[in-house]
Amino acid sequence: MAWTPGRWPVRRTLLGLACLLGGALPCVAAAQDVLPQALSFEEARLLLGRESDALAAAEANVRAKHELAAASRSLRLPELVLDTRQMQFQKTLTLPLGSLAPVAGAFGIPSPLRFRERDWRLRPIVTATVPIYSGGQIPAARQAAAAAVREADAEREQEAQGQTLQLVQMYFGQQLAQQTLEVRREVRDGLQRHLDDAIRLEEAGFATRAQRLQATVARDQAERDYRQARNQLDTISASLADLLRSPRPVATSTPLFVITGMLEPQEAFREAALAQHPQILRLQALGEQAGAALRVQQARLKPQVYAFGQYDLRREDAMLTDPDWAFGVGIKYTFLSGSNRPRQVNAAREQQFQAEAGLREARNQVAMGVRKAYNELESARQQYELLDSSIALARENLRLQELSFREGQATSLDVIDARLQLGGALVERAHAAYGYDTALATLLEVSGQLDRYQEYVRRADKVLDQ
Repeated sequence: MAWTPGRWPVRRTLLGLACLLGGALPCVAAAQDVLPQALSFEEARLLLGRESDALAAAEANVRAKHELAAASRSLRLPELVLDTRQMQFQKTLTLPLGSLAPVAGAFGIPSPLRFRERDWRLRPIVTATVPIYSGGQIPAARQAAAAAVREADAEREQEAQGQTLQLVQMYFGQQLAQQTLEVRREVRDGLQRHLDDAIRLEEAGFATRAQRLQATVARDQAERDYRQARNQLDTISASLADLLRSPRPVATSTPLFVITGMLEPQEAFREAALAQHPQILRLQALGEQAGAALRVQQARLKPQVYAFGQYDLRREDAMLTDPDWAFGVGIKYTFLSGSNRPRQVNAAREQQFQAEAGLREARNQVAMGVRKAYNELESARQQYELLDSSIALARENLRLQELSFREGQATSLDVIDARLQLGGALVERAHAAYGYDTALATLLEVSGQLDRYQEYVRRADKVLDQ
């Protein structure tokens, strides 16, 4: 029964009563029965999307880039600034009297006249500035902001596909570990039955002590293999629960699978990869940002034209040279700068070349990745199909060897070899199915289509049930 939040307190209460009535060991066993949560692969993928901190960080980055892009759309709007100063000042004026100097001298007035004023003034001034021509900086800034949004989207998709690929490896890795554990258990139990037969035949005089010892050694080795498989299953189960941020162990309900028919042609995956792989989309966005950065640096070599308006909010405190209001058009051009603008243009141009070269390399790597994953997928499919007939032959061989041993016509080693061959073939088939499932995920990831993985799960015509 699937766990629901409303049922857990009741189950926990019943579990506590069971602990009191039955003791600690029954309580632990009951807790282990309650805690595992069965999830299909699609349910696990959706849970990962909700719980992954890496995906949450990528989503936050996308939202931040959208906010910056929205902010860039207002770059042509007026900038309104209120500049308020409470200041103490001193102003000295010198006024030459010119032709009036002799007359003023007769009255004891020196020439030139000197006036000095020292006072506190409040100077609130509102200034509005509107860009008219920026040399291309504003369009380039907008294009860079839009490209940054596309980069963040690609990074989020790349992170989502990377997380899903890791989930495939762990989810079906747990299925592989469970399958391996079941095979190891069957081998161990089968060798135990063989040891029992060897003991009875030895007691009856139809088997030697050496045959019994051979059976004992094989059974002990099978026990060690079983315990190792048990530990491997526990390890990957804990890792899967940690990946999904689940406080309970996760029981995987979607089995290992294989699609025996051919998938789409390799070229279809290659075209999809070149068109929509997140890394390629990310590098394309970086190239667009590098191009915008180059245009910004080139715009710094051009003049800036702007309209302005100014209004004095406290005219009674105005200086002699301060206007009540003013408006007009200004032009700004930097002739010399310590930032060495031509060098910065060259640096931006090299960064653009770097982005373009990185994009070409990524396309080549993606094409190589598609070819490698497609071949690995086909190899795993063929291996799985070939192992079907091998397993059928191994089962028949084991049946005949066990029958022959009971009749004294086969040795203990013959039975042990037959049992181990069957176990090895079963484990190898499980590995082939796991290799198919992970190779399929890798192929879809490298072609930017990992969100279609569930479609291929539904198309499977071969499954390995536990």
